[in-house]
Amino acid sequence: MQYLTVSIPKKAVTIGSRIGLADTFLTRLVGLLGKSSLDDGAGLLIRPSSGVHTMWMRFAIDVVALDKDLRVLKTWQRLPPWRVTEVSFKTSSVLELAPGQIHHFNIQPGDQLAFS
Repeated sequence: MQYLTVSIPKKAVTIGSRIGLADTFLTRLVGLLGKSSLDDGAGLLIRPSSGVHTMWMRFAIDVVALDKDLRVLKTWQRLPPWRVTEVSFKTSSVLELAPGQIHHFNIQPGDQLAFS
């Protein structure tokens, strides 16, 4: 799997350097299933995606909905297993992070993310 680094340049913070890219049918289907946790600095960028679910997951995650320009549209903190985010046609991709990362980095709607 390809890994990316994600940051918020305006805030001069790096959110994670081990962000997996799920951009095929199989990698989007599997997502984080089978994992028992997610370390700080790790995550998954699901592209394309207009929303996610946490069915069959064993832990809560932070979820960040992004538009086509990687601008934050909405966040869900500590989304527990067996939940579903809203689906939005404005959402182009979704970033899944370890629980607590949205609060820690103060990720808010309108923030512009950068991937490298």
